[in-house]
Amino acid sequence: MGEAGDRAPLGFATRAIRTGHHRTAEAEHSEPIFATSSYVFASAAQAAARFAGDDPGNIYSRFSNPTVRAFEERLAVLEGGESCVATASGMSAILAVCLGLLQAGDRILSSRSLFGSTTMLFNKYLARFGIATDYVPLSDLAAWAAAIGPRTRLLYCETPSNPLTEMVDIRALADLAHAQACLLVVDNCFCTPALQRPLALGADLVIHSATKYLDGQGRCVGGAVVGDRQRVGEEVFGVLRTAGPSLSPFNAWVFLKGLETLSLRMDAHSRAAAALADWLATHPGVTRVHYPGRPDHPQHHLVGAQMRGGGGIVSFEVAGGQAAAWCLIDATELISITANLGDVKTTITHPATTTHGRLSPPERAEAGITDGLIRIAVGLEDLADIQADLARGLERIAAQRSAS
Repeated sequence: MGEAGDRAPLGFATRAIRTGHHRTAEAEHSEPIFATSSYVFASAAQAAARFAGDDPGNIYSRFSNPTVRAFEERLAVLEGGESCVATASGMSAILAVCLGLLQAGDRILSSRSLFGSTTMLFNKYLARFGIATDYVPLSDLAAWAAAIGPRTRLLYCETPSNPLTEMVDIRALADLAHAQACLLVVDNCFCTPALQRPLALGADLVIHSATKYLDGQGRCVGGAVVGDRQRVGEEVFGVLRTAGPSLSPFNAWVFLKGLETLSLRMDAHSRAAAALADWLATHPGVTRVHYPGRPDHPQHHLVGAQMRGGGGIVSFEVAGGQAAAWCLIDATELISITANLGDVKTTITHPATTTHGRLSPPERAEAGITDGLIRIAVGLEDLADIQADLARGLERIAAQRSAS
């Protein structure tokens, strides 16, 4: 093999397995967990140089830990970013971006289709400090353009969105943002870099809840921000260093190992979700299916253009509102009733009373979260078993209607 500069670029799966690990003098094959809060300096002068930023190296595990750094390096490579900052959760990643890049008087322009906690963060907590948020329909580029004002500094979106899997043309939205001197931040939680790379499409920053697919088995909570060296490597990192929403070394190690199988898992999740969505669409008890991989999805044309596959999330609606939705959910025996997603175990939830339950009824209506909506995060069990479990719930709804 020739020099590193002469080698062909490594493939995604190879990078997900091999990057970020700097082998220690122990010659370990698997990445180590550095369970330490602090580090020893060779001298007082070295300690002073480290704290001053003149000497690179570890200082304190609130903001510098080799295991966390390995995860950050690997995720940055997979997303195509210059820098990554890992955080204690996906929500703390969003908060760190806002604290690092915005100030009182600035405005966020966001899609209406958001995780409920993100909406609460924007509307309740950031608003207290003079950062206001305006909302537009996710896929309506004309609405985005019309809503950008003189104080708009940041455009924020999830694509696909939670839970309706709505999408926006990332490249077009990035062009719009940059023409108005705004940043585009994309939550890539549903796709991960295995299926979508927003930075390559012009986005400035990518947000992750590592809790989801990056882990892949529902074991740990964490988050990450990926972008350039200045905004992420300095501004967002400065928030982490000062405010301390830190990722633990153990959780970082779990995520690091999760990345090794990310490509395989995301392909499998997508195949199963596509098949389940098609099956649900034929069931008489289902009134509507939301899945990007289906031709009837409003933004289906973006699959292939900016996504590789439709992802692992399927949402669907049943007639009868909350009562019918709860009836179906309670009838399942295999699927886990939990609001988490991205697990090898299939999960089911009722967004209107869980992930979006803190929103007011008008806010939920504006976001398209109906009382009959159910979200499925399709796991890696046998598809026939998932279908049978959902069929049990659909049959119970039908039986209750017949009895009434």
